[in-house]
Amino acid sequence: MHEENKAAANGCGKIRSGTQNEAALLALMEKTGYSMVQENGQRKFGGPPPGWEGPPPPRGCEVFVGKIPRDMYEDELVPVFERAGKIYEFRLMMEFSGENRGYAFVMYTTKEEAQLAIRILNNYEVRPGKFIGVCVSLDNCRLFIGAIPKEKKKEEILNEMKKVTEGVVDVIVYPNATDKTKNRGFAFVEYESHRAAAMARRRLIPGTFQLWGHTIQVDWADPEKEVDEETMQRVKVLYVRNLMMSTTEDTIKAEFNKFKPGVVERVKKLRDYAFVHFFHREDAVAAMSVMNGKCIDGASIEVTLAKPVNKEGAWKQHFNGQISPGSETLLGFPNKEDGHQKSLGKPANLSLRLNGQHSPGLPEVERCTYSFFPGIKLTPISMYSLKSSHFSSAAMHLDYFCNKNNWAPPEYYLYSTTSQDGKILLVYKVLIPSIADGSQSYFMPDKLCTTVEGAKELAAQFTLLHL
Repeated sequence: MHEENKAAANGCGKIRSGTQNEAALLALMEKTGYSMVQENGQRKFGGPPPGWEGPPPPRGCEVFVGKIPRDMYEDELVPVFERAGKIYEFRLMMEFSGENRGYAFVMYTTKEEAQLAIRILNNYEVRPGKFIGVCVSLDNCRLFIGAIPKEKKKEEILNEMKKVTEGVVDVIVYPNATDKTKNRGFAFVEYESHRAAAMARRRLIPGTFQLWGHTIQVDWADPEKEVDEETMQRVKVLYVRNLMMSTTEDTIKAEFNKFKPGVVERVKKLRDYAFVHFFHREDAVAAMSVMNGKCIDGASIEVTLAKPVNKEGAWKQHFNGQISPGSETLLGFPNKEDGHQKSLGKPANLSLRLNGQHSPGLPEVERCTYSFFPGIKLTPISMYSLKSSHFSSAAMHLDYFCNKNNWAPPEYYLYSTTSQDGKILLVYKVLIPSIADGSQSYFMPDKLCTTVEGAKELAAQFTLLHL
């Protein structure tokens, strides 16, 4: 075990007094020369450090740290993170009780130091049996604006947002999947900085604020997946959006094969977007430049390199069910097709599609039990080799559905709130990594549950209903 771990272990099981905490933090500040200020539910160590000249470090220098023991503070954490490089600022999120909230943001002076921190400190054992999670953190500069009149064009939305907020850089508007002359009832507004976006959100968030006579919905947009340059250099799959719902995979393949026959390996279409897989990267890059903006079945398509799913990001959903890395206040609208969440309805009416075959709903599963006699032969079997009729749980159905479509398993993110009578209420947000895109990244029901199991089932039902 590392020396820092040993030092931490020495205090494990002993609750430090407020005086001991204060003494430890004062000793750290005296040793390093850094200042420390507590404000708005967080404690800032540094920012800037002693002797710093010039602007703060650029975007990409900050990492998110999760799963921090609640009684662990800067005097133990800073020495660990200094292993990766010079800390510009360490922000530990704090509770009113004096405990930390289980996560922090560490900004280094260079991107290389931040990347090194992720490599050497993700899953690092800070105390016996306690492992932290470390990943890249990005300031969110984008807001989601819902309930926008569907006849409004990009220029109108851009001009209106510039009138009511400051620092607007761009507006991203997607055409309706079935009627390309209309928008989908929402837009993403890009701001010049996280601060500008936060100020705009604060101004727009009251339910009384209206645009064009409509009460709008406002929240942080889900942050775009960040993929390192080395990984992107190997991508040979294109992401194609704004397709007509009626456009087939065969049509897409034929259109992308036109500029160079035989280069497309396969096409996977979902709703009005698709993934086009190429045999060679150079052909994918060439096709992207040729096909972007082209018309297929009357729709002008957008083509970009697809971003690979980060399979190592599974730990994100375990940070006490409170936060996803990359945003301090991330809770977007999961079903943004109409700019609002749709009602779930009764589970009995659930409709899903497995391998292109439509099923009218979750079948009633036979729940009888049978005697097990000695000598009965048991054969190992995978749940995915069974039929959908063998599952009664919506969560199992969703897992089965994803496997049958060759998608990564669904990811569940738990959120909580307190009812007026003091009950803890729960809701899950579901991410299907293989189909996540800018318009429909998450699925989340508009109902809250009192149990974790109930919340997960409801979220799975809601997701299946909208896939």
